[in-house]
Amino acid sequence: MPDLVFIVSRTAPKRYLYLKHVYADEGRDVILDRRTGERRRSLRPPPVERRYVERRHRDITRELQSSGWALVRCPAT
Repeated sequence: MPDLVFIVSRTAPKRYLYLKHVYADEGRDVILDRRTGERRRSLRPPPVERRYVERRHRDITRELQSSGWALVRCPAT
């Protein structure tokens, strides 16, 4: 698994293709942002929170909006 991942905004498909081409041989993953919004259907909190920890370590929304991409480090597994 690569240690660094480029996440590219879905509004920048040309940037995605460019980064995918440039980093193809360097072991870097380039992925399109898959988030579409909050997935919970209700505004009320669930009766029992099943998530033990937040999976996202930092919010990259501003980076995706301003530059069209963000570079994140994958946690060691």
